[in-house]
Amino acid sequence: MTISLKRSLIAAALGLGIAASGASAAAAQDKSYSIVTVVKLSGIAWFNRMEEGVKQFAKDTGNNATQVGAATADSALQIQLIEDLVARGVDAITVVPNSPQALEPVLKRALDNNIVVIGHEGADLKNITYDVEAFDNKAYGEHLMKRLAEDMGEEGEYAVFVGYLTSNTHNQWVDAAIAYQKAHYPKMTLVVDKLESQEQQQVAYQKTRELLRTHPNLKGVQGSAGTDVVGAALAVEEAGLSGKVKIVGTSLPSIAGPYLGTEIDMISFWDPAKAGYAQDVLAVKALKKEPVKAGDDLGVEGYNDVKVDGKVVYGQAWVDVTEENADKYDF
Repeated sequence: MTISLKRSLIAAALGLGIAASGASAAAAQDKSYSIVTVVKLSGIAWFNRMEEGVKQFAKDTGNNATQVGAATADSALQIQLIEDLVARGVDAITVVPNSPQALEPVLKRALDNNIVVIGHEGADLKNITYDVEAFDNKAYGEHLMKRLAEDMGEEGEYAVFVGYLTSNTHNQWVDAAIAYQKAHYPKMTLVVDKLESQEQQQVAYQKTRELLRTHPNLKGVQGSAGTDVVGAALAVEEAGLSGKVKIVGTSLPSIAGPYLGTEIDMISFWDPAKAGYAQDVLAVKALKKEPVKAGDDLGVEGYNDVKVDGKVVYGQAWVDVTEENADKYDF
């Protein structure tokens, strides 16, 4: 069995959808680079799945690609991790920021030390080489609102969650959703300002409980962090309102699966493993000083025909999951 075929089979087993040609091309490089992915926090399903993609990239290409994260989603801890990597002199840092604004100074230090910086969920970052997004955030937010409106019959009260009010990507999704609602569904009403879940299921649960007490006519919830929809689902189930309050948002089947078709109507997501792999592909391209152009194929499913806007590289990688197709996904 050839090496390239073995690599393709390993990728297929993880469901990464990585083209053999893309992996082989990445492997045929002159040197091995040290690339570290810094995530918002470690130990949750979303970033555990991202680490699978990072490890797969290391296997496919021979690069020293690893992932680190703090135990909590704390910008100060994330900054410390990046400072340590700058001191170590790694070749590239890829980062999923808790607070893009807070990270700008340390990312500038990385760039000043000739370290490639690749962002993800950070399209507004300034001190980067590139940022890779799974899709256009405005289109994704509108997509979630269309589904929520459909489920609500295009009328009634709803609320939205973000992980943190400083999470640019989450805010771009819900801002686009709210704007789309105001333009297209005048009978729907946002009952409170954005709710912050702190990326914690229990916080989303407690805040949804309070919502249901203060807004007994609530008909919909849109979540952004991976556990938002589950926290909301637990509160809705506990209140005996399953099916009466519609819930959609970003999550993974492994997190939201038990509630799909009952409390949760639909989840959407992009595969964090593929995003982790795509970040590392971009890092190597930047290290080899290869330009990234519209239409380029990064060798990962959903990133085969990218769009480029300045430093931001967009894929077309979102997936919708309902009760009907949930069994197709095992992560």
